[in-house]
Amino acid sequence: MFKLEILYEDNNFIAVNKPAGVLVHPTGLNSNEDTIVDWLRLNRPQVLKVGDSPELRPGIVHRLDRDTSGVLIIAKNEEYFRYLKSLFQERELDKTYLALVYGRILSGGVIDKPIGLRNGSTKRTVTSRKARMIKEAVTEYKVRGYTRIDTDRGAQDCTVLEVKPHTGRTHQIRVHLASISHPVVGDRMYGGGRKDDIGRLCLHAYSIELPVASGRRIKIVADPPPELAEIFKPSILP
Repeated sequence: MFKLEILYEDNNFIAVNKPAGVLVHPTGLNSNEDTIVDWLRLNRPQVLKVGDSPELRPGIVHRLDRDTSGVLIIAKNEEYFRYLKSLFQERELDKTYLALVYGRILSGGVIDKPIGLRNGSTKRTVTSRKARMIKEAVTEYKVRGYTRIDTDRGAQDCTVLEVKPHTGRTHQIRVHLASISHPVVGDRMYGGGRKDDIGRLCLHAYSIELPVASGRRIKIVADPPPELAEIFKPSILP
């Protein structure tokens, strides 16, 4: 079982720093892998009856892609699960990601493109005529700095972004950034086939800011892991 950094915990929920490469919950194709849910079963068994599908995703209010690292929050009781779920649905949380993307982006912007599931595939797309289950999706981004990395296509200019998804669609950040021709470095699904020496998806859930039940607002931060720290270091948020 992997080690899991606890970023915050009280009687109602726990926030952990999910490592890249770890699934949040088991899938049919990956039933033998250790997941965040397996860690919870061993270390926080009180969550096992919490949530909409406790047998599969106990306490899990949101998820991160397998290859994305960073802040993940889990409810410890049913009442708080409903509360946290409402915060996500009403967009009352402020989520911030750090991403390294190919190319130089000169200024920030907002991507407002509905996302759907590509027919006959698990990939998402913004091309509506090729998609089903289309839903609104909005992503805001700001430029934090620039760098260059070595790839199989030679040295590539890259941009470090601060990204704020205002909706919570599957693969949203990855799909939206690829749709403006700046895919996330290391994205094997939407990245256009480039190869680099970093060895992972360069997307990290840096922080979540939310109101807790007491009425105060807290910000939970996960520092980038070592393989991303140097890339993001000149651009880390205060």
